[in-house]
Amino acid sequence: MTEPFPIRAATNRPPALKIRRLVYPDLPQVMAIERRVFPTPWSLAMFVLELSKQSGICLAAVLEEEDGRRLVGYLICSRYDQVWHVMNVAVDIDRQRAGVATALLAELYARVDDERARFTLEVRRSNHAAIHLYEREGFQAAGMRRRYYQDNGEDALVMWRTPATLRGQLDDVPNPGPIGPI
Repeated sequence: MTEPFPIRAATNRPPALKIRRLVYPDLPQVMAIERRVFPTPWSLAMFVLELSKQSGICLAAVLEEEDGRRLVGYLICSRYDQVWHVMNVAVDIDRQRAGVATALLAELYARVDDERARFTLEVRRSNHAAIHLYEREGFQAAGMRRRYYQDNGEDALVMWRTPATLRGQLDDVPNPGPIGPI
């Protein structure tokens, strides 16, 4: 477990944010956040499946508050062969843009602990805040999945974070494709 990671906020200094492993008892809070944040939320079964995988990394962001601890975000990442697939990153509405997702990603990189690691993810083309976050983290758009999202048929950007993308290149990204205007 990492030391508390202070989060940025425009108002009062918030309590410490702790990043820890996501566990089954967290799932009721995860499901509540999932429903508030995403138009097409994952099912409980999908989270149970990801938590049961030995090769994945599932993280919880927890705030220490006066009345106890509150889960405010989570990250689900699965490993497929030599690639880490970031499958779900969510932060509760009242804690977005406060450094929670950045802290979750930082902990993911620390747990993978491999400077040659390759990460990929899909993100809605309209989710400019998430795209900007991922770009700050060294991800680069390298393709598109047409009509990826079932709720509205929106395209997804395929983004990669690799040793090459951290240098501003796509040399080690498999099959980079056209993206078009974002």
